[in-house]
Amino acid sequence: MPFWINLITALVSALISAGFGVILIPWLKKLKAGAHILEIGPRWQKDKEGTPLMGGFMFILSTVFSSLLAYFLIQNYREHNFIDPPENALWKLIAGLAASLGFMLVGFADDYIKVVKKRNKGFDPKAKSVCQAVVVILYLLALHFLGNDTTVTFPIFGALDLGIFYYITMAVAIYGFVNAVNLTDGVDGLCGSVTLIYSASFTIIFALLGNWEYSAFATALAGGCLGFLVWNLHPAKVFMGDTGSMFLGGCVVAFGLASDLELLIPLVGIIYLIEAMSDVIQIGSYKLRHKRVFKMAPIHHHFELSGWSEYKIMFVFSAITLIGGILGVVAAAIYTH
Repeated sequence: MPFWINLITALVSALISAGFGVILIPWLKKLKAGAHILEIGPRWQKDKEGTPLMGGFMFILSTVFSSLLAYFLIQNYREHNFIDPPENALWKLIAGLAASLGFMLVGFADDYIKVVKKRNKGFDPKAKSVCQAVVVILYLLALHFLGNDTTVTFPIFGALDLGIFYYITMAVAIYGFVNAVNLTDGVDGLCGSVTLIYSASFTIIFALLGNWEYSAFATALAGGCLGFLVWNLHPAKVFMGDTGSMFLGGCVVAFGLASDLELLIPLVGIIYLIEAMSDVIQIGSYKLRHKRVFKMAPIHHHFELSGWSEYKIMFVFSAITLIGGILGVVAAAIYTH
């Protein structure tokens, strides 16, 4: 794909995301859509009480708009250079965006109940899980009808066709990783910076695979996260809320499935995996041994309580994601050659 299309996509997405904050944040303050900080967290987190929630709409709007803009730029380039587009390119892009927006709606319901209905617990957990499951099933059905490959491939180690078990495995993986991304959103700038690097890594991976549409999609999300970080770096002026983190989770899994290198999701998204596993370990340990492994879970709160600043957590976790991203790009390069 011509470099200028990626550049335009990233720039437009970043500008829309950052610029939208000028309008969205005052509006959220006017609606009194502020976050309620639970007493169980680190005591200094209470200072963030009332910070506007649902700021994820910044990168959601910018990602969707920029991805579709890039798609039409790519098609125009192909027409002028007599390059045939891949089969169902637009529908596969729409499937990924639709799934992400579906998860966003589930997150929005949670945020809406918290900040508008003033119910601190938000969306009922069982109802939330059911809604997420519906989005997962619809997304996998869409992929099936679009001719999705049921083979799981990892460079060097080969490939394995899972058949019907592919969809069962992916359903569990999608549900798990969407919620893992949600768990990562607990420190100013953390989820946005980690997802920025994840998206940038998949921008390169898709370029190596020749999947221009999804390379642009990943670029759009990276730009959107960059623009959002203008407002979300410590001290955060706005939080993405479940509205934003659920959308990011949808994008994270959509990239992995669209690449046909699904096992790159836990490699490039190693931080999401660590965050989720820390929660599982903490709960399991307390139920079995009545002892906690971490000072608090997910693990970013453990480091907070250990004296790490929010900036340090963000930079260290982002650096780990960068290492995973580099390894993912290397793996994709090996696969393509």
